[in-house]
Amino acid sequence: MPIDIALNRPITSDEVLALYRAVKWSAADKPAALMAALRGSHSLVTARSGRRLVGLGNAISDGHLVVYFPHLLVHPEFRRQGVGRQMMAALLKRYAGFHQQMLTADSAAVPFYHAMGFERAGSTEPMWIYAGTEH
Repeated sequence: MPIDIALNRPITSDEVLALYRAVKWSAADKPAALMAALRGSHSLVTARSGRRLVGLGNAISDGHLVVYFPHLLVHPEFRRQGVGRQMMAALLKRYAGFHQQMLTADSAAVPFYHAMGFERAGSTEPMWIYAGTEH
């Protein structure tokens, strides 16, 4: 079945939580906060196989200069099929020309993001205050 990639389509809590649990992201442990964060995103990209949500990504942005991509996840059954690449391409197209396009990548995802055109920003040092132990 072909994968449908779309920007800013509606999502339900049940399907989002099922996806986050399938990829073992700890954000699923805070469903109200997760859904509020996703619905408050500047852009949301979804991937569906039929009616099933199989991928999701979001962007936080000032709408003019800076965009940050905090989440991009693909259900394990649909990985290595170009789903993540298609979702990221849709987000990059939406924010083409922005002065800064940023994300934080786990080590396993670094080659994927390099292939999408991301690189370490000069001598910058990634930093955060993070209350979780996983995604």
